[in-house]
Amino acid sequence: MHHTHEKATAIAAPAAQARNHPADCAGAVTQAVSAGVLLNWHSSAEGPWAEVLLQHEGKLNAMSVAMWQQLRAVFLSIQDSQARCVLIKGTGGAFCAGGDISEYQSFRFKEESLQHFHETLVWGGLQAMLDCDVPIIAQIEGACMGAGVEIACCCDIRLASDNALFGAPIAKLGFPMAPRELQLVQRTAGDALVRRMLLGAEVIGSGAMVASGFLAEIAAQAQLEALVMKRLERLLPLAPQAARMHKQALRVLLQDGSAGLAALLPSAYRYAESAEHREGISAFLEKRKPQFK
Repeated sequence: MHHTHEKATAIAAPAAQARNHPADCAGAVTQAVSAGVLLNWHSSAEGPWAEVLLQHEGKLNAMSVAMWQQLRAVFLSIQDSQARCVLIKGTGGAFCAGGDISEYQSFRFKEESLQHFHETLVWGGLQAMLDCDVPIIAQIEGACMGAGVEIACCCDIRLASDNALFGAPIAKLGFPMAPRELQLVQRTAGDALVRRMLLGAEVIGSGAMVASGFLAEIAAQAQLEALVMKRLERLLPLAPQAARMHKQALRVLLQDGSAGLAALLPSAYRYAESAEHREGISAFLEKRKPQFK
């Protein structure tokens, strides 16, 4: 499988350009920034895939207010693209160490501004990830705390280095996890682990996280990128329409249970006459690899 590694960087508003013309950005020069959520487009034989970078130099990629807004813009642009897969990771040997505490005094001590931060800014970014129908792989190394855990929970497949550390020791900062965020982490990481993170302020290693099922696999830090690329290359040739339909259905069923099933059934089989459906079955019968467009 051949990949080119030309990149285009989008930060917040420029994400709209990448959404509309990802191929046109292939030769763009990556911008040098100290903090931001960057969107890089890569091409492959199967189609484009997106790389999202969390970057906050000197703060282990802690999420600033602006970065939450950028995260939302980036994933909205990916949702509207032809991306086959998304890879999200941090820079500088860390995934994301949480929120940028240096900003907290400006909004955390008033109920209205605190609610706006969590319900609009933080949840806006997380919701855009959850609503993205493109498969998302998380590449996690080093610190994955608080906001980092929440972002990881929005991914479909989580791969980590054996030195990765997970937690949300906000009890030391004197505040609880916001309800929507807590529901997300409890549902994805599991009740027992969340109680250890929140009530005991425990920092948990990747071994326990892979044993719990939160992580799909772990590898030594030097081998993590190879593990991630192997998983990415497994996903890229797979049927993109089926992936999107699976993510849509899983989201509805997770949120709405039996009512969600009733809502899905009327449109559940509309893919019958699609080219992708026909190609997958024909290729199997003809003993060849499918070519999904």
